[in-house]
Amino acid sequence: MKLTRENLLLYAVTDRSWLGEESLYEQVEKALRGGATFIQLREKNMERDALLAEAKEIQALCKKYGVPFVINDYADFAAEIDADGVHVGQKDLEGQNVREIIGPDKILGVSAKTVEQAKAAEAMGADYLGVGAVFQTGSKEDAAEISHETVAEICKAVNIPVIGIGGITRENVGKLSGRGLCGVAVISAIFGQKNIEEAARDLKEEVKVMVEGR
Repeated sequence: MKLTRENLLLYAVTDRSWLGEESLYEQVEKALRGGATFIQLREKNMERDALLAEAKEIQALCKKYGVPFVINDYADFAAEIDADGVHVGQKDLEGQNVREIIGPDKILGVSAKTVEQAKAAEAMGADYLGVGAVFQTGSKEDAAEISHETVAEICKAVNIPVIGIGGITRENVGKLSGRGLCGVAVISAIFGQKNIEEAARDLKEEVKVMVEGR
């Protein structure tokens, strides 16, 4: 799937923390019905066979909705199931040639915190950057906050799309306006809400306003 800036408007990252009696498939479908434009499967501690089964289910669901589907961190796994791509952190990018593993036509997303990291990721073949944490977040223990001025500097320094990540909610996303972002990536702002579909729909409207002011 060819990546567009529009694909990155509302990027939903999965989390099993709020499943309750639902399956991840059910929650992802609610997010897609609400207007999520991109899905990243993020599973840190799942046994490989179970991850394979879940990934294939959600991959098929994303195809049904015409939305890109990427795997977090596991480039070899993304290549094995023919996912649309992979999203990696700085350590993963340094440790292997991710682009070689997934192939030239797959989506490569990279997390970055500095202009230097952003430029290096672009040079290594990244298709988009996830920059943050733009607000304080509890989803990742090592996600130190970066200034919104740094976000703007990164957006100006690269030619690929940039999304904001970390601590973003419907209430604070407007503070990112004017920085150059083309969208946001969220976890709890969608999957941690009582009504996932409604949360996605409402957040998407706020993100559109933010992006228009970029």
